[in-house]
Amino acid sequence: MRGVEYKGIQAVDGPIIIVKCSEKVFFGEIVAVRNRYGKRCIGRIVDLSQDYAVVQVFGSTAGIDLVESQVEFLDSPMELRVGEGLLGRIFNGLGQPVDGCPAITSSKRVNVNGYPINPFARVYPKDFIQTGISSIDGMNTLIRGQKLPIFSGSGLPHNRLAAQIIRQAKLLNSDEDFVMVFAGMGIKYDVAQFFIKEFEESGVLSRVVMFQSLADAPSIERIITPRCALTAAEYLAYEKGMHVLVVLTDMTNYCEALREISTTRGEIPGRKGYPGYLYSDLAELYERAGKIQGSNGSITQIPILTMPNDDISHPIPDLTGYITEGQIVLDRGLSQQGVYPPVSMLPSLSRLMKDGIGKGMTREDHKDVSNQLFAAYSKVKSIRGLVSIIGEEELSDVDRAYLQFGNEFERQFLSQDEKEDRPIERTLEISWNLLSKLPRNELYRIDPQIIERYMDKKISQEA
Repeated sequence: MRGVEYKGIQAVDGPIIIVKCSEKVFFGEIVAVRNRYGKRCIGRIVDLSQDYAVVQVFGSTAGIDLVESQVEFLDSPMELRVGEGLLGRIFNGLGQPVDGCPAITSSKRVNVNGYPINPFARVYPKDFIQTGISSIDGMNTLIRGQKLPIFSGSGLPHNRLAAQIIRQAKLLNSDEDFVMVFAGMGIKYDVAQFFIKEFEESGVLSRVVMFQSLADAPSIERIITPRCALTAAEYLAYEKGMHVLVVLTDMTNYCEALREISTTRGEIPGRKGYPGYLYSDLAELYERAGKIQGSNGSITQIPILTMPNDDISHPIPDLTGYITEGQIVLDRGLSQQGVYPPVSMLPSLSRLMKDGIGKGMTREDHKDVSNQLFAAYSKVKSIRGLVSIIGEEELSDVDRAYLQFGNEFERQFLSQDEKEDRPIERTLEISWNLLSKLPRNELYRIDPQIIERYMDKKISQEA
């Protein structure tokens, strides 16, 4: 029966111990291990056979020997204590307070693995979230209940961008505020301190729940961290009716931990050594976003992942793109030119954008303007490639106008100050100013009536 401690284990290999189990234990069950000095640590069952259980320990296995150590199966999965006191708190990757304050006062504990959501109960996301960032609001709109990852690279300002989104995100047609859940997996100490400082200085820390698994924490903790964060988000959204914005960084560190554990377990590797279930494991996390019937709350996810060698075809961004509703891709070339945020517009995409913009949501010209900006900037990229072959002096007047448009687009539309919070009206105003530099017959993606209403009228007023 449970509550009995069993003496002796079969093997120890790094953070992995193998225990002979005579009970009906289950995958993911929490195990208490007491070493020969009496120190107690917690582990999780990561593999099972008929007679043995493989346990990965949260922390060091120093002092655990094969004879004197004791093991107790706790008959429960990993759980997080949730309650009113979550907001404004900082926890480690296992949900234990690290901010110097006591544990929250609550008797409610929830399985961090979550529970399946009936697809029929999901509400289709439609509400526009204004981030105050033109490259997102104007052309890659974030919708409440969406999962929109940021694909970045080492050294790019993805953390600054995420902090800016957290500070500025608001619902355009509602006075309801967001609360934030932040999960850092395998992040460095200075990154963790950056986010804490940003939240404190901007005054949003009281609306943030932080889970930090630092780079020196065990790999298994990185697997638990996003699950703890999403469990807290589900409690705030579906039980307390809040709108929750979840930032998960860095998903690459999470996948590396998953690969390390898979290798330790002796599983057959898939692409680049990652386990074959990487897709389903990521989907298990990403699909814990959305809005469901019967609840006023919602969960919007912004996972951040650094692409190894800036390779967007790497398994992690590749599989993530299949699961999520688009992606924001950061460009190293733009960053080196001093553009912030360095969002690469052509590979970036928001699949739910069409349902959250337009008359009654943002503005009636938003969709046409976005389509035209994308088409024009795409042509700029082609002309720049042509210039590298024949030179700029051989270009036509129209092509030169496109080059000027491209330079101004990057300088005025993409670039903005890190503290600048642009309303959608300002973003669209900048867009019309840029499009006015192109010949009228090149604005083929905009309804002529829209052009007359927003561009011709403005030109006549200025005249």
